[in-house]
Amino acid sequence: MSKTNRKRNDYRGRQRRISVRAIRRESPDLRRLGRAIVSLALLEAEAEAAAQREAEAEQKSQSVTDDGATDD
Repeated sequence: MSKTNRKRNDYRGRQRRISVRAIRRESPDLRRLGRAIVSLALLEAEAEAAAQREAEAEQKSQSVTDDGATDD
């Protein structure tokens, strides 16, 4: 089966678990290792971006409430 005809799994929006099993080989499967590292990096980047968006939204909501407050 060619790469273009393979069904691609779309995991966006869903969390997926990555598991690692040890298999003794003469040389490591660099393609598989690279894909695992890229997946981990993407998950970490998505988590950091979500945390940053949340922090910015919280900061923005606090600045709006601080600007609207009046002292009597």
